[in-house]
Amino acid sequence: MLPSSENYDDEFDEDLETDFDVEAEPSRTYAMVHAKGAGKKSIFLGMIDEEEALRQAILKIISTERYVHEIYSWDYGIELSDLIGKPMNYAMSEVKLRIEDALIADDRIEAVEDFQVTRTGKNMLHVTFTVITAEGDMIEGIETEVEV
Repeated sequence: MLPSSENYDDEFDEDLETDFDVEAEPSRTYAMVHAKGAGKKSIFLGMIDEEEALRQAILKIISTERYVHEIYSWDYGIELSDLIGKPMNYAMSEVKLRIEDALIADDRIEAVEDFQVTRTGKNMLHVTFTVITAEGDMIEGIETEVEV
């Protein structure tokens, strides 16, 4: 016998009550100075919270290649490695989409806008953007260098 929707009571759903509140996790974390390059080590300098913690999370997300590290879920990180060697105009337009896609996966981030992408070398891009948080706050002036 297959289930059918004939005996489903819509009023049952309306009568359900939730006896719990959904709360956001605290954002307090270690302050990290991320060292780029082989042989360099990142260091930790105390604790940060709120906007600074989110800024750090944003920079960590866009500096972690997606699908490479087993410790992270498939929603974490950014896909940039396949842009290496592509035409610069394509890479400049695609990097915006990929940063937005990577950051929207974080439930603290609502939108990414005001992108400015400039070429700084033969295969380097300087990207600046603004993040709108789920609470409606703006985090402006986030900058990163992307090798393509």
